Amino acid sequence: MHVPDGFINAPVSAAAGVVAAGAVAAGLRGARKELDERTAPLAGLVAAFIFAVQMLNFPVAAGTSGHLLGGALAAILVGPWTGVLCIAVVLLMQGILFADGGLTALGVNITVMGVVTVVVAYALFRGLVLVLPRTRRSVTVASFLAALVSVPAAATVFTLIYAIGGTTDVPVSKVLTAMVGVHVLIGAGEAVITMLTVGAVVAVRPDLVYGARGLTAPLKLRVDGELVDAVPSARPVVKGSPKKLWIGGVVTALVLAGFVSFYASASPDGLEKVAADQGIDAKQEPHAAADSPLADYGVKGIEAPRLSGGLAGAIGVGATLAVGSGAFWVVRRRKTAALEA
Repeated sequence: MHVPDGFINAPVSAAAGVVAAGAVAAGLRGARKELDERTAPLAGLVAAFIFAVQMLNFPVAAGTSGHLLGGALAAILVGPWTGVLCIAVVLLMQGILFADGGLTALGVNITVMGVVTVVVAYALFRGLVLVLPRTRRSVTVASFLAALVSVPAAATVFTLIYAIGGTTDVPVSKVLTAMVGVHVLIGAGEAVITMLTVGAVVAVRPDLVYGARGLTAPLKLRVDGELVDAVPSARPVVKGSPKKLWIGGVVTALVLAGFVSFYASASPDGLEKVAADQGIDAKQEPHAAADSPLADYGVKGIEAPRLSGGLAGAIGVGATLAVGSGAFWVVRRRKTAALEA
């Protein structure tokens, strides 16, 4: 759902940019409460993993594909404030390096793909976790449903933005029907990916999953023949360094982006298909970074498609990991400085 330049007029794009900037600023403040010395490095990994999985377009209908948006996954793994920042970093890297998603539409993309998906998914996730049994399975079920709903919700908000500032004269009802219809299918794929990823991390390190915090059953002691809650320790139990999880995540992201992405669907994604069918791409503008050496997820000068795409994917994972990790390290350092002041 990467909106190109020219779909939305300048005033509305600017307004969306203000909304996105406000969301990122709020995310920077809120992330200080979500990140600690163990989870801060994982936030950069989450951004890199989402970048990699977004390269894996999967077929959803005849001639149409979809890919992960990632808002639900990021919010559940590292928290909603940090999740917004993760998606913003991914979209920034994609726009600047790979000419994917317009630069003037960056605010629209962050608002739709980052803010909307995170807010909708995490609100639904928390509501489900409150009513479901307090188990790890409940976390994975809630993550599935939250991701499923977040994608058509984002499609609906895009349609609303188009209704206000679209540059073509296409009936909004047609755009809404087409966008929501195809993105319900894409949402099913998003839900499966999110559930499997959250389930895998919860199975290995539930203490590092933001959405699973507080779900661990209290320690019981037998006193005079009865089970009672043990007095909680003043310090949380640390289950060791997340280094192994971080390394495994990086390797997985590199394999997905550098190798598996070659086998992804080549069909246009949901927005591209709707835009072509309904004519809302009539005034699409060339991307400002179209001459980037990594434009269209290939390395210019390398003729072999497999090698070119694989290198581009690996470079994208590395760049997103570096920028994301650096940003979250700064956020974490500012939190530490504030506590010591």
